[in-house]
Amino acid sequence: MAASMETVECAGRSVHHPGGSAGSSTKGGAVGHRAHTASLKDFGGVGDGTTSNTKAFQAAVAHLAQFAGSGGGGMLFVPAGRWLTGPFNLTNSFTLFLHRDAVILATQTLALCILLMAASMETVECAGRSVHHPGGSAGSSTKGGAVGHRAHTASLKDFGGVGDGTTSNTKAFQAAVAHLAQFAGSGGGGMLFVPAGRWLTGPFNLTNSFTLFLHRDAVILATQDMSEWPVIDPLPSYGRGRDHAGGRYSSLVGGSHLTDVVITGDNGTIDGQGAFWWKKFHEGKLKYTRGYLIELMHSDQILISNLTLLNSPTWNIHPVYSRFDHVPNPNLRPSLIYIEAMAVTEISKFCSNIVISQITILAPVQSPNTDGINPDSCSHVRIEDCYIVSGDDCVAIKSGWDEYGIAVGMPSQHIIIRRLTCISPTSAVIALGSEMSGGIQDVRAEDITAIDTESGIRIKTAVGRGGYVKDIFVRGMNLDIMKWVFRMDGNYKSHPDNKYDPHAIPVIKGISYSNIIAKNVKQVARLHGIPNAPFAGICISNVTVQLAAKARKQTWTCTDVEGVSSGVTPAPCSSFPDQGAGAKPCPFPAGRFTY
Repeated sequence: MAASMETVECAGRSVHHPGGSAGSSTKGGAVGHRAHTASLKDFGGVGDGTTSNTKAFQAAVAHLAQFAGSGGGGMLFVPAGRWLTGPFNLTNSFTLFLHRDAVILATQTLALCILLMAASMETVECAGRSVHHPGGSAGSSTKGGAVGHRAHTASLKDFGGVGDGTTSNTKAFQAAVAHLAQFAGSGGGGMLFVPAGRWLTGPFNLTNSFTLFLHRDAVILATQDMSEWPVIDPLPSYGRGRDHAGGRYSSLVGGSHLTDVVITGDNGTIDGQGAFWWKKFHEGKLKYTRGYLIELMHSDQILISNLTLLNSPTWNIHPVYSRFDHVPNPNLRPSLIYIEAMAVTEISKFCSNIVISQITILAPVQSPNTDGINPDSCSHVRIEDCYIVSGDDCVAIKSGWDEYGIAVGMPSQHIIIRRLTCISPTSAVIALGSEMSGGIQDVRAEDITAIDTESGIRIKTAVGRGGYVKDIFVRGMNLDIMKWVFRMDGNYKSHPDNKYDPHAIPVIKGISYSNIIAKNVKQVARLHGIPNAPFAGICISNVTVQLAAKARKQTWTCTDVEGVSSGVTPAPCSSFPDQGAGAKPCPFPAGRFTY
């Protein structure tokens, strides 16, 4: 806390203003009275612009959280200085107050060694080795990168690209990727830089050992000329397109059987111009299934980060058939530990096969099927620090549809979702299924925030799906304005055709939900399993739900589900007997994935 305290006017009452200058005043109720105050320095904060203060912010908020509500609330004061930090969450009855000379700096853990493409090239240090830095200023240097070293760079303009928003750049993108493809593997890889501008294009595919980097003022615009959208075969695990039987349009940015691919930027934008597609979909004028914004198939060592995705025709990010079947070094195992300052090839050895980080996804909440991120028959995926507003599930984990998914038999497993923020009034924050016939296992989600979303966690399946959903662990959700916190549907009637096996009964077991706070909720849970095949092994602990003013009279509905509970308010249905105050919390695994 600053040494001097001054009194100012705020919403008609006197409050302390830390670090104020003589004669300063504030009106309009921005700070609010808090009974307890603390300075970031009290928790080891160092405002030198280089020391990480993530733990200091988290510890300070955790300390002040004890004073929420009747405790009078807490205020965290950030003194003058440059306070480097990763993401941190706030708490109830809380004020975050910044001194006029305080700067909270977002960490660049997934920082960009390669920033801007220009004529000049300079050398910088990244992950302990020398890489080319396009557009750097004299004497600049960067350490600790995460984009990955590429020996060769090119600008879209070098291939005739025109960023005027009307000229088609499909051939320019295709030519640029084809040129850089020659440097894959031992050639050192290639990076394609998309400068500031509006770059209209049809679909194009990426290549191996490749980085697609967007300038902060670059917008890749999906063309509305349908002749530029190739039609490709349906996915084998689906047997048909999702909108229609038969084929599907290619994704805007795609690729198959790739290794070491980075799609990133200085928060550049990819705009699918989806309104064109949504209108045709609603009018029934599409012969084929809409294309995704980004789809990588049979690919590994993937990083998608630091981008804004707008108005996808349908799903935004769809990694599919991506496996992690071997580890290059037996001493290096993927783990839950976040490895900083690694090149992408090194990240893949330590952590996840696919990393999707610091992505903003925006679509109108009425837009059809605009799911945010959908890992599909993928292994070792990490989704973190993403903000999603969509017309469908923010994250949906899938693994194939009925007999086609059973035949392919490729599960989604070992998936981490953390620090996700979601808004989706008609769908789920995290959905498992309904296409889950290859199986879903070992999903770990934590530190999830949602506002105005239909359900927190939803499992959806049906007779004929086969497969399984098991070992699902969710903790640390903060929800506001929900229809349901928990939802399970064992009768989700959608099938690719009438050839599904009516004896293919999905297995749902080992589901753990803990440490969840929700308010303005219409009904706590709607949980319906499958007759004679109940969803089992469900654990719910430390859950507090505040019902909305017009909540349903029956706070829980449960059929064909089995489990236990502890510390749950309002009390659950009889399917989840309370284990008492001494019960252990629901499990959440620590440490490494199991191979």
